[in-house]
Amino acid sequence: MVIVLIGPMGCGKTTVGKLLATQLAWPFEDADDFHPKENIDKMRAGIPLDDRDRQGWLTTLQELIVRKKTAGENLVLACSALKKKYRDLLGVDQRQVVSVYLKGDFDLLRTRIEGRNHQYMNPDLLTSQLQTMEEPADGVILHIGPGPEVLAGEIVLRLKQLQEEK
Repeated sequence: MVIVLIGPMGCGKTTVGKLLATQLAWPFEDADDFHPKENIDKMRAGIPLDDRDRQGWLTTLQELIVRKKTAGENLVLACSALKKKYRDLLGVDQRQVVSVYLKGDFDLLRTRIEGRNHQYMNPDLLTSQLQTMEEPADGVILHIGPGPEVLAGEIVLRLKQLQEEK
């Protein structure tokens, strides 16, 4: 199974993802590590990425997911996947590739962003990310208020429920 933690910057994808991967004893990957230099330079400058910028990056992530699925391996992937068509490209089907949307309001996300130092994500990108975000109607949806440890535990419980429903 592949779990894709989605949402805008500041929602805790990486932090929750690492905790979740540890709890499940699965590998973790951060989609930010797969961005080409051109994308990083744009984001560092506070310029939002468009669909064209994201295409190669998403294709690389899609290939990673396909490799994991084909090999029968598990993965926790932190990836904004802001639009439905991005999640579709990644193969999110809520069976083999499950999305977990970490949802937060602007003020909470902004507070979290101000309290961290990201290698290149300009805090000014939050507004554009929230405008781009197409909230999923399926998968696991959690509000980020409770904090990373609680969220990781809740995701494990929800995954068990999904497995039982199959």
